[in-house]
Amino acid sequence: MAKKVAPIKPGEITKAKKVSFPAAVLRAFNELIVKHMSGKSASFRQDEVIELIMAKMHLEGNERNKIFDNNWLDVEAVYRAEGWIVEYDKPGFNETYPATFTFRSK
Repeated sequence: MAKKVAPIKPGEITKAKKVSFPAAVLRAFNELIVKHMSGKSASFRQDEVIELIMAKMHLEGNERNKIFDNNWLDVEAVYRAEGWIVEYDKPGFNETYPATFTFRSK
């Protein structure tokens, strides 16, 4: 007999997302948080985490879009649930600077 399925509850989203991330993605973010931690915060460029994810997952340059197609950079809610204050900053219209992640301890 098939297992009964129910709609997901709003409070279950973060847990479900955490399970859906490849381990290499969370390892890459964790490694960069440790590497860049200064005081109570760590900031690093989006390009740096993409490069590390690609290396850990053995992805080729033409597979970079796989990271975006699967929303593997959308880790904010997962880390907030673990007690981090997370900010993602990307350039707006007519701005040119690198996108960055900042993780602060509460």
